[in-house]
Amino acid sequence: MAQSDVTGETPEAVDPLEPRSAIDLDLNDFLWISRPIVVFADTEADPRFREQLALLAERPGPLLERDVVIIFDTDPDAQSEIRRQLRPRGFALVLMDKDGAVNLRRPSPRDVREIIRAIDNMPIRIEETQ
Repeated sequence: MAQSDVTGETPEAVDPLEPRSAIDLDLNDFLWISRPIVVFADTEADPRFREQLALLAERPGPLLERDVVIIFDTDPDAQSEIRRQLRPRGFALVLMDKDGAVNLRRPSPRDVREIIRAIDNMPIRIEETQ
């Protein structure tokens, strides 16, 4: 039986690797909790956007171990707060650490192996593994 919260409702289980829209999200909500991977594109139809999401979905285990959360923004006209903060041009992959610092910014899709290598070299991750 699922535990209920103070309102009496059962809290909804959230998959940390289920991509979330940047609309109405605030990067400050992830500080010291998660490492956001933000995938930007000018449209959901961008093949680089689709390829990046597929690459991330192929190997979820190493990303889960590193407290990754996946955020996407494919609507430049909506001007989400995250888009205003990170200011991408077209497709962009942005990897942030738990302290909110941008550690990787790439204009093309990257595989999970390259992403976890970048995470494992972050000072906060090194501290976590010691």
